[in-house]
Amino acid sequence: MSTGAPPVRRLDAASSAELHRTAGEILAAFGTSATSPELLATIAESAADLGGAIREHLRPVDTDDGLFVLRGLTVDDTRIGPTPASWAEAGDRAAGHDIVMLLLAAAMGNPIAWKGQQGGRFVHNIVPAVGHEQAQTGASSDVLLSPHTEDAFHPCRAHLLMLGCMRNHDHIATTAASIRKVRLEDADIATLSRPELPILPDDAYFEAQGFAGEPPDVPTLWRSADGLTLRFDPAYTPLEKATPAYRAAYERLEAELARVSVAVSLDPGEVLVVDNDLVVHGRVPFKARYDGTDRWLKRASVRVPGRGSRPPAEAAEHGYGQAVTKAYAA
Repeated sequence: MSTGAPPVRRLDAASSAELHRTAGEILAAFGTSATSPELLATIAESAADLGGAIREHLRPVDTDDGLFVLRGLTVDDTRIGPTPASWAEAGDRAAGHDIVMLLLAAAMGNPIAWKGQQGGRFVHNIVPAVGHEQAQTGASSDVLLSPHTEDAFHPCRAHLLMLGCMRNHDHIATTAASIRKVRLEDADIATLSRPELPILPDDAYFEAQGFAGEPPDVPTLWRSADGLTLRFDPAYTPLEKATPAYRAAYERLEAELARVSVAVSLDPGEVLVVDNDLVVHGRVPFKARYDGTDRWLKRASVRVPGRGSRPPAEAAEHGYGQAVTKAYAA
């Protein structure tokens, strides 16, 4: 794994102040970051009015890295309070930063939420939780969070994933690997472009795991208009059911993603923006203390209207019964 620096887009002081001021005004008006139609409408209007310098920094991902780090926002470690013991206990902690995340998300596309995850909120709190240390979810800590496409099981998964750092005293790294940087033989690409296996819902979607419908087989790779893209989650892909040729090609893909993987250790105020069609992400293991000082991220997911990066066959998938809420009708 490389520790090479990811592409960085740095907000100037005026742009950072504009975002924090706008978020503060919205929070004062609504008193909460819990989303409502009225709050989302205000977010959309405010995002449309953001200055040109901010909007330039929020242009689409434009390198084969498939990601960038937005710098320049600020986090007061004292004011945000202790790291919550779980997402369920987070409530409105650091609510102003929830609204900053929503402003950024709305400027890049259409924020989405999952009715079955974190109470349907549009901004999730990613913190270690007691009893989940070994899980393959954001609440884990003791184990490597395997590189994966966010919500790979679902046809309405995000195009962009945003991770905003509130606290990271231990410099715990997010891992990221772009499909545009791997080296694969054409035969492996052809093999992995066939829909041979399903991707099952992860442990954050308990209801989806009990869905009665037949899991649809999906391709791991496909070619979009601008290059190779992927849909990848080995922890929830039943590879034991694959043909030997498919399994071998999949293992070569895993090895290549590991080879090109980079470690991104976020500092408070930094936001990692990942193209979910190009980049798989994970996290290195760490030992949680559960003393209010553990790593704390905010997560937001974004759909980009009109983006044609997915195979048409995905439209027929059932999504294991999981409903997506879009912030706006588009």
